[in-house]
Amino acid sequence: MELNFDEGIARVPKIIAVLGLLGTGVAAWLGGLAWALAFPVGAGAAYFNFRLIERAVDRLGRLATAEPAKSRKASGVWMFIQFAVFVLAAFVILRISGFNVRVAMCGFLVCPGAVMIEIGYELITYEHS
Repeated sequence: MELNFDEGIARVPKIIAVLGLLGTGVAAWLGGLAWALAFPVGAGAAYFNFRLIERAVDRLGRLATAEPAKSRKASGVWMFIQFAVFVLAAFVILRISGFNVRVAMCGFLVCPGAVMIEIGYELITYEHS
């Protein structure tokens, strides 16, 4: 039996979008417009972070299976720069914009929530062979 994670990885961004929309509605109901604007910022950052991690893991997998002569050291440096710029940009945006940082961080948690939902889905639909 061969494992294929591509379908699950393709579902996670869709789950992030649904959780982001639901969370934005709940945030608007609980905290008004300020919370309704902060939550999707965090959810959008969660989506972008998921894509960065996905690309980094794919790249690391390719580098691990490539011949040593073909692997490049600059690739790891480039991944670090991308993550560092993402974190710095998120910090600056949240500090300058005046968004509620706690609500934005709750929005950022939609990514782990989406992954847990996907894990539950995989466990429920797993075909025992």
